[in-house]
Amino acid sequence: MLKVAIILFLLAAVGGLIMALRIFKGRKPPAALAAIHGVVAATALVLVLLLVMGGGAPAALIYGAIILVVAALGGFFLLTFHLRGAAHPKAVVVLHAVLAVVGVGCLLVAAFA
Repeated sequence: MLKVAIILFLLAAVGGLIMALRIFKGRKPPAALAAIHGVVAATALVLVLLLVMGGGAPAALIYGAIILVVAALGGFFLLTFHLRGAAHPKAVVVLHAVLAVVGVGCLLVAAFA
């Protein structure tokens, strides 16, 4: 289940990268892409949280889950800008991406170490 979550996060990252590029070019990301990105990432996060709640999770998995929850909160914050049609704060976009990359890195350590 962890490897499936990692694959889903990597797929979500592709959509996130496309959206970030559009944001940094001053354009609004497509709503459909934002929705798909969010749903895929949320599905992956639920899988990770189920693994953590099952008990016996390695520390890297627990840390990754915590970091990814924080990244998800940043994603929800960014969604509010999308829904209002407002410009996304670029610093938050970068922070969201960095947290997601670090969180998935922790998952990779847990999966392959």
